[in-house]
Parts: sequence; structure tokens; C-alpha cells
Amino acid sequence: MFPIPENTDFLLANAESKNLYLNLIEQINKDFNLANEGIDFPLSVSPEELKIQLHEKIYRMIQYKFAEYLNLLYIIDVSESEIKKLDGSDLVLLAEQVSFLILKREWQKVWFRNHYK
Repeated sequence: MFPIPENTDFLLANAESKNLYLNLIEQINKDFNLANEGIDFPLSVSPEELKIQLHEKIYRMIQYKFAEYLNLLYIIDVSESEIKKLDGSDLVLLAEQVSFLILKREWQKVWFRNHYK
């Protein structure tokens, strides 16, 4: 059964403990590139740095590239109902919450691929 992560730190720690952290980074890079939003996290990026850089990228996309942001969510397949539940009044908080939803979906892809291979 897929373990639903409670927050970003728990998710990243879980990915590291299962030796799937590098797969998670590769999945994030792949999906961002599919959305033509070049992001290239090196495989050596720390979980804390990944979290910060992803948050900054999402924040900038919401502010300056909204259509591309929506396309990214579609390509990654982030749940529309989850996005609609978020409060958009604070962009910094919104970007943090969306970053978590993106990480959660990417982690789900990696976990299922590994679990059912």
C-alpha cells in the first residue's frame, strides 16, 4: 500500500530511506522537461536544497508564467481537486503547498514503479 506522506520532509526522508531519492530527482527533471520548463536538479542535490529550489521555481511560475504552471500541473498529473482546496491568498504559502503536491505525485510515480517492477 502506498504510504501517503504527511509533509515534504517526511516524503524526502522516506525516499532516501528506500534508496529512491535519485529516482525521485530524475522523475522531477523528466516531467519538468516534458512541460518545457527546464529544471535540472543534479543528482547530488540535498533534500533541503531540492525543497527550496522547487518552491522558488513554482513561486516564479505562478507569478510570471501561469499558463506554463497549469501545463506543468497537467503533465505531472497533480490532482485538480487537491489544487482547488488550496487558499491562493498568500502566494508564498500557495507555492509551498503546490510544491508538496508535486513532490507527492512524483513520489507516488516512483514508489509504484519500484514496488511493482
